[in-house]
Amino acid sequence: MLDKEGNLLTGLTAARVDALIADGTISGGMIPKISTALEAVKNGVLTSHIIDGRVEHALLLEVLTNEGVGTLIRANETC
Repeated sequence: MLDKEGNLLTGLTAARVDALIADGTISGGMIPKISTALEAVKNGVLTSHIIDGRVEHALLLEVLTNEGVGTLIRANETC
């Protein structure tokens, strides 16, 4: 997920997601994706990841590297 300047947002909390939706950074087709990830973490999943499946080996890069290639969603700062 990208911010308004095109930079990858690598980690978001529920509060930050709400703010990004409110300011229009997250819009259109990303809203159902982020809403599903957010619902998962609000219901007990520790973290959820949104990754770009067009990137070769995206899943491996996201879970096996420190940098990752996607956005990690967590319920709050303490997770």
